[in-house]
Order: sequence, then structure tokens, then C-alpha cells
Amino acid sequence: MGFLHILLIILAVIAVLFIVTFVIYWFNLDMKLVRKIYDKLQPHYDNLEKDRKL
Repeated sequence: MGFLHILLIILAVIAVLFIVTFVIYWFNLDMKLVRKIYDKLQPHYDNLEKDRKL
């Protein structure tokens, strides 16, 4: 029973991780989070001094 119980827990964890990553992929949640972070950081980078020498 011990080995089977551990195996079922491992399979359940793998299944949950798969479902979570699939939901993140399906709803494009990673890029939505990046967009929010980008919008928060953009004013900071807009206020930095620009070096025009190329």
C-alpha cells in the first residue's frame, strides 16, 4: 500500500501541474502578466536619461 499510495500522489501532482500549465497556456495568462508588469515599469524607463551616441 505504501508504494501505490506514493505513486498515486505523484500522478495526482503531475496531473494538477499539467492542468495548471494548460490553463495558463489556453488563456495566455503569462503574457497578460508580462503586459501588466511592462505597463508598471514603462514610466520608469521613460524617465531615464537617453544616451543619443550610437
